[in-house]
Amino acid sequence: MALYEHVVISRQDISPQQAEALNDTIKEIVEAQGGSVAKIEYWGLRNLTYRIKKNRKGHYSLLALNAPGEAVKELERQLSINEDVLRYMTVRVEELDLELSPILARRERDRDRRDDDRPERGDRPERGGFQDGAEA
Repeated sequence: MALYEHVVISRQDISPQQAEALNDTIKEIVEAQGGSVAKIEYWGLRNLTYRIKKNRKGHYSLLALNAPGEAVKELERQLSINEDVLRYMTVRVEELDLELSPILARRERDRDRRDDDRPERGDRPERGGFQDGAEA
């Protein structure tokens, strides 16, 4: 079996739960054809560089597949029929990268940085009070 990375962009007006359900459907299609899904990453609702079918945004998902070529062919056939899918792209790779993708890694790094910048409750100055022992 070959290794693939598969990216799907779905319409902006579906809910995140529906986008996750689309990922589950993709997984079922691949497994029914004798393949497996090693990783599923939902990247969320992101801006598109240009409009696609009158949409400015789309729900992005990345899947790492270990599947025969027939499974990928059937998957792409099913996605071309689905009205919620704007675009998809499947790329054959030499090995699957099971670590966090750069998109999610950056999101985690930014979240950690924001948490580090926030002062602890004890570090905040009192409101309306004097600081450093100064008196009026």
